[in-house]
Amino acid sequence: MPSPTSWTLYASNELAWQSMIADCEKATTSIVLEQFIFYPDEFGQRLIDVCTERAAAGVKVRFLWDAIGSFSLTGAATVEDLRKKGIELLFWKTLVPAYYHVHNYRAWYLRNHRRTLVIDGKVGYTGSICIRDILKNWRDTNVRVEGAVVTSMQFAFDQMWRSAKRSGGAFRAALKQKKLPAQLPRDPEFSYVTNSPAAGKRHLHRTYVAAIRNAQKYIFITTPYFVPTHRMIRVLKMAAHRGVDVRILVPESSNIYAADQGARSFFDTLLASGVRIFLYPETLIHSKTMVVDGNWATVGSLNLDAASLLYNYEANLVSTNSDFSKELTGHFMRDVEVAKEVTIEDRQNMLFIEKIPEYLIRLVRKFL
Repeated sequence: MPSPTSWTLYASNELAWQSMIADCEKATTSIVLEQFIFYPDEFGQRLIDVCTERAAAGVKVRFLWDAIGSFSLTGAATVEDLRKKGIELLFWKTLVPAYYHVHNYRAWYLRNHRRTLVIDGKVGYTGSICIRDILKNWRDTNVRVEGAVVTSMQFAFDQMWRSAKRSGGAFRAALKQKKLPAQLPRDPEFSYVTNSPAAGKRHLHRTYVAAIRNAQKYIFITTPYFVPTHRMIRVLKMAAHRGVDVRILVPESSNIYAADQGARSFFDTLLASGVRIFLYPETLIHSKTMVVDGNWATVGSLNLDAASLLYNYEANLVSTNSDFSKELTGHFMRDVEVAKEVTIEDRQNMLFIEKIPEYLIRLVRKFL
């Protein structure tokens, strides 16, 4: 019988970084890091230094960084330097040529958007964290776990590592993603659920939809980019119509203007169905969480936009533990206290010209 999962939730990137460093310093056998954005500035370099020291002591260290999210490092001297110091490094790439460039962020489809850190196969981290100093003050939610679910995190990393080493592109790799072998330990209350851009592999998308459909009391969602599929919009509206307290927390202004307008293009129909919407006014709220009825909760890398739900590689910790759900609900409630609620009257009082960007973005929002 696997031991119960223990966890620590972090609402501060700085605190999460400190904990990650402390655990890496104690590594004895292995460290694996899967990250979308990695910059070797103050914290990133500190993490590299710790992992370099551990590699010199015989610890197997593997980094898997996305080639677009960590674009500044691809082909850089840092890469060769890490390899000379005993750290294995791969960049996740695809054969998809098209990209868009917004506010210095390049986002291709079929990207590896996951954030996984596993130490010795026993301690795991995931969430919305990025490794870049200027993001230190973003409002992120990250989690440290110990228990059987860490085996799933290690297994998911190993699959992506093998896929990154194979030729043929990321989409072909998505077709080869396998389920956790039955003989590996499992925790009935915690699982690590992945999402891949292939038919039948969008497990997180289906998990979210199922949780929303089964909701009886409330659904609390925090996401930095809210441009979901029509299927998800439909089940959210249906939940509100049957009396479920549906609340969605998004940034007042994110780092991607098109995504902000895409979110607002859904506001009128959601508000009319009874969904409550809140705008976080301080720093960018970058958390990716959902809590349902106090007995289902998730935190991880999945944004509620088309890119994450349909086209990229994602992974979330999903839990049916009521204490975990209660703690994540507390995070949501504290964030909502400082947020501004959007009302139907607010939307009706907007000038037509203010809504023009929303109307225009509807033409392309399924690609955001």
